[in-house]
Amino acid sequence: MAQWHELQQIDSKFQELVHQLYDDSFPMEIRQCLAQWLEGQDWELAASNISHATILFHGLLSQLDDQYSRFALDSNFLMQHNIRKSKRNLQDHFQEDPVQMAMIISNCIKEERKILESAYIYNKNQMGSTQNNVMIDKQRELDRKVTEVRNKAVEIEQEVKSLEDFQDEYDFKCKTVQNRENEHNGLAQNELKKEKIILQNMFVAQDLKRKTILHKILDLLNETEQTLNGLINDELVEWKQRQQIACIGGPPNACLDQLQIWFTNIAKSLQQILQQLKKLEELEQKYTYENDPITVNKQVLQERTQGLFKLLIQSSFVVERQPCMPTHPQRPLVLKTGVQFTVKLRLLVKLQEFNYQLKVKALFDKDVNEKNTVKGFRKFNILGTNTKVMNMEESTNGCLAAEFRHLQLKEQKNAGNRTNEGPLIVTEELHSLSFETQLCQPGLVVDLETASLPIVVISNVSQLPSGWASMLWYNMLTSETKNLSFFLNPPAARWCQLSEVLTWQFSSVTKRGLNQDQLSMLGEKLLGPNSTDDLIPWTRFCKENIGEKNFPFWLWIEGILELIKKHLLCLWNDGCIVGFISKERERALLKEKNPGTFLLRFSESSKEGAITFTWVERAQHEPVFHSVEPYTKRELSAVTFPDIIRNYKVMAAENIPENPLRFLYPDTPKDMAFGKYYSRPKEAPEPMDLDGPKGTGYIKTELISVSEVHPSRLQTTDNLLPMSPEEYDEVARLVGPSDIDSMMNSC
Repeated sequence: MAQWHELQQIDSKFQELVHQLYDDSFPMEIRQCLAQWLEGQDWELAASNISHATILFHGLLSQLDDQYSRFALDSNFLMQHNIRKSKRNLQDHFQEDPVQMAMIISNCIKEERKILESAYIYNKNQMGSTQNNVMIDKQRELDRKVTEVRNKAVEIEQEVKSLEDFQDEYDFKCKTVQNRENEHNGLAQNELKKEKIILQNMFVAQDLKRKTILHKILDLLNETEQTLNGLINDELVEWKQRQQIACIGGPPNACLDQLQIWFTNIAKSLQQILQQLKKLEELEQKYTYENDPITVNKQVLQERTQGLFKLLIQSSFVVERQPCMPTHPQRPLVLKTGVQFTVKLRLLVKLQEFNYQLKVKALFDKDVNEKNTVKGFRKFNILGTNTKVMNMEESTNGCLAAEFRHLQLKEQKNAGNRTNEGPLIVTEELHSLSFETQLCQPGLVVDLETASLPIVVISNVSQLPSGWASMLWYNMLTSETKNLSFFLNPPAARWCQLSEVLTWQFSSVTKRGLNQDQLSMLGEKLLGPNSTDDLIPWTRFCKENIGEKNFPFWLWIEGILELIKKHLLCLWNDGCIVGFISKERERALLKEKNPGTFLLRFSESSKEGAITFTWVERAQHEPVFHSVEPYTKRELSAVTFPDIIRNYKVMAAENIPENPLRFLYPDTPKDMAFGKYYSRPKEAPEPMDLDGPKGTGYIKTELISVSEVHPSRLQTTDNLLPMSPEEYDEVARLVGPSDIDSMMNSC
């Protein structure tokens, strides 16, 4: 979307700041009329380069002349006056100093961007401030809890060390008193009594210290368990849900680094508690007594600490990057037999002693057996290196990871194992890729397992669009990771859910998603124009034909996406393509526009994706609309769409060929909208060399699109637009200069 157009959508208080940018030295009328041209120039360079500034100054004057002529055609007397006055003022102020003009325009456009950014931040804060604040507060609270657990573990370590010192001192005094009793039987009874009282007090203090430390360990384990539950059941679950959304084109998934910090700190705290419990056991072995709190509580506390540590490690084993073929990076979870795919595992607990200790094995459909599969369920073998050792060296951020880069699947060709015998088609059959490893530490063995999201396995690339539709539907509607029978009874989707996923399909492969008007048209195609129910069944989305067409809705969308990616990406990113619009809406937009105004839309009758343009003319003061036969990838592979629009002609017997396309909707001159994408710049016709370029003996030609003139245009030749020198040159290349001259004479 053009910057100037965006400025017209923001809050009025920000628009007031825009008004303050412009005065008579550079009036807002020029900014409005030449918005797209102005935004397409490098004013920052011109502000420091007099040559470039001079070129842009004269270019600006030329653009104003074009606008003046256009307003003359529309009989807009007021705008003619304003444009002429503005041009005269520009010449008076900047004829001798074009750099000053460039500085003013450059500053205005920069300030506009700042105003836009401020408006967007304001709107975002207004709409999402509560939610964002809640999320930030939640993370801060979790961060505080993890830090508190870590600090308390350190405090307990210090107290155990203090207990050890105190016990050593007590042991020393006990032995000292005992030795004195043995050596000096005549020791004064009062002195001996005092020594024993001191020992008794030290015993009580030691017992109290032991109880206090064990109580603090218990409290810390309770606090750790609560914090760990928040990590596993909330933060980790939310990350996995965000990963699902990112897999189907949604917002990029949040980084795992923060989770890794939390998991690692909790793991270190639990390890520290285990070490202190072991230290307490050593103190118990040196000195114990009846009802010793260490003897009573040590086993329970050790088992609980190990249980929490085991749960933490098991939960920290995740699939960081879901299975994906490198040939189709934007279509994860759809794998083709015989094609290598990658998948990355990560352990969120980063401890140096774990490096190279975990050997991970990949398994396919590990938990699938004959009892819980549908008839015809296919079986596959994993080929390639299916074991990897987790290490910190392969990852860019030093995390503990294992990346499988060369796995591929091969179907088992067993008799009676054909998918077409079952209720599910190939692209509805879900499979699972799981990973196993084992952590062995002194006194602790932890089995780790994780699994990818369900995947679809295809045998032909033509099945990729349908397979991707299954992944969209699954990850849009469920957060389960092992529901492999999902498509036996797939739930319906609400339009509000599906519309968001559809716009992600465009924004994830281009710089532009779908706007509300485009989504409304697509919603009508799926729901019907007067539907009050917004539920869309799976079959209507991907299996049933649209109306009388012989293809379903999703395959039509997929064909258009491919067309955009391969042939129309720049035009789509620039907002030149209206795209999805009903014929009724199309005519409503064009009927009040100047003759020659056209818009670009996608064909509704082509499965492989096609684009067309419709323009408006006037016949007896009534609007007449013309649409050209849609262009598919076959035509666009031969000639780019901007060149098709540039060279398009309409003609009939004894009529002058002409290009009826003048303004891209709403009112942008054609060459201004598409000029930067033309295969060669517009230039004066070159003298025709009958020997051909470089003496090849051939006359240079190029492909152009030609249509017959609609009958409404044959009423009078007065309605024909004059042919420019450039257009004369283009037609001459096609039919020859002598033929075109005879055609013009006959008119």
